[in-house]
Amino acid sequence: MAGGGQAVMAELKLQRLPDRVPVKLPLTLPPELAGALEEYRNIYNERLAAEESLQEIALGMLAAFLASDREFQRLREAQRKSGK
Repeated sequence: MAGGGQAVMAELKLQRLPDRVPVKLPLTLPPELAGALEEYRNIYNERLAAEESLQEIALGMLAAFLASDREFQRLREAQRKSGK
């Protein structure tokens, strides 16, 4: 043991992984939105020769939307820095 009997821990490049337990979020959609989402899924699957579920399509859309909202990203980062 180096350093007077204390174990020295080397820093790993990969830090502790974030919580990856899914959070269930039940949603009720208006019929028009549910229909449009279903149509989007059908077109997506046809165009890409894929078989994605409606849930996977919706998750992808939400993630893409949040990632593309620059103002949200800016405010989110400011809140994190301020400790809120």
